[in-house]
Amino acid sequence: MGTLGDSSEPKLVHGSCGYVLDDVPHLTDYLPDIPTYPNPLQNNPSYKVVKQYFVDDDDTVVQKAVQHINGERGIHFRRQGPRQKVYFQPDEVKACIVTCGGLCPGLNTVIRELVCGLDYMYGVKQIVGIEGGYKGFYARNTIPLTPKFVDNIHRRGGTVLGTSRGGHNTMKIVDSIQDRGFNQVYIIGGDGTQKGAALIYEEIRKRGLKAVVAGIPKTIDNDIPIIDKSFGFDTAVEEAQRAISAAHVEAESAENGIGLVKLMGRHSGFIAMYASLASRDVDCCLIPESPFYLEGPGGLFEFIEKRLKHSGHMVIVIAEGVADTMDEVDPSGNKILQDAGLWMAQRIKDHFAQGKKMNINLKYIDPTYMIRAIPSNASDNVYCTILAQSAIHGAMAGFTGFTVGPVNGRHCYIPFRHITEKQHKVVITDRMWARLLSSTNQPSFQEPRDHVTDVEEKWPTTPRPTVENHTSNMSANKAAIKLEERPTTPSVVEENGVLRDN
Repeated sequence: MGTLGDSSEPKLVHGSCGYVLDDVPHLTDYLPDIPTYPNPLQNNPSYKVVKQYFVDDDDTVVQKAVQHINGERGIHFRRQGPRQKVYFQPDEVKACIVTCGGLCPGLNTVIRELVCGLDYMYGVKQIVGIEGGYKGFYARNTIPLTPKFVDNIHRRGGTVLGTSRGGHNTMKIVDSIQDRGFNQVYIIGGDGTQKGAALIYEEIRKRGLKAVVAGIPKTIDNDIPIIDKSFGFDTAVEEAQRAISAAHVEAESAENGIGLVKLMGRHSGFIAMYASLASRDVDCCLIPESPFYLEGPGGLFEFIEKRLKHSGHMVIVIAEGVADTMDEVDPSGNKILQDAGLWMAQRIKDHFAQGKKMNINLKYIDPTYMIRAIPSNASDNVYCTILAQSAIHGAMAGFTGFTVGPVNGRHCYIPFRHITEKQHKVVITDRMWARLLSSTNQPSFQEPRDHVTDVEEKWPTTPRPTVENHTSNMSANKAAIKLEERPTTPSVVEENGVLRDN
């Protein structure tokens, strides 16, 4: 057993000019006397051609790429890659891989590259898969994994290991890890899964075990913070084009045709935004981060009517998260959402049916599960390979309690707390959302005041009637209020006073 260090405080290393390295934990933090070994990659033919295949220990990646001339250098993360010394010999490694949460394109690719990377790069032969998510640890379900077994799994959707939501029991999981002698644990999943991985790391550290925990972030919604994007996102955006194209054909072929497409995005509207921007056929994109209202002047229904009169058809893309949450939660603790697409389709039909305003032909398409279940595309396959190999290099080098991912295009090791402390969301004061609005030519459906932050001046106000069913969360039950004070000449201040460009 080792001497336990304090794991509650971040490992911060300060340098000149405001440089801060937000480092990840290491086995030597609580096992200071464990031996090191030469990295077997120095004899690997694949790496012989690389001019500098070992990463310098001082190499770091800056979190914020845009700097000011007098600004501080800011937060940095440790750069990923192989080190000259490793803390495991290949024949002592017993690795396990688990996939948790919902399906996402690329899961099988990550599994394949973890197995092949461990075997081909470091000569590790003892690799098993945990079946059925976290609960598989204590249900004692394992699958022996070899390069031959995983050779073609990247061509299939889903995960060969199976997955589930919930089932996390830290003590049972770590008991299983300890009993079976696992010393490298690779956990693939979203923010909830990474929270569980952090708890597993903490318990392993408390017990003084020589075992590393490496997380590989997975979310099709792209709602994990810090990293540039999550694997499966590019595939989802590409596949969403087929649904949008079909909706456009249906809408264009009918009199006053409306094509309504619901895409993934429980809390973040990245798939809807990027798919709409890529398509060029979308007339209106609705996401959870951008409040809107339905009826009255400036509302969604008025915009639909104008667009139909002008073009004769329109396409609407809606993210699933714009609907109200119900009281129920799923096994992962996520609130269950109403079906935003069905709700919106019915509200549009009801509105235009009242008073026979206009005869419309609405077609609703929900490709959600079709997108989740497909194999990853070429871009995501390359990305998954880098993620898997990055995790392997970090684990062999003794780093633990980390997640891998690209920050400003450079892959690095990120402490778990950054991945779990908040969700990545579309900032509607960013230029990317402005690009979307200019592409669809839709209104923002908001008053300028909604963009104002930290403005101390009190602007003169004039009473203005609000519209019925003004809503920021798609609730049909929100009634109208008679008058509301709204500023007449507010200034727009971007997030933190800076217009950030994606």
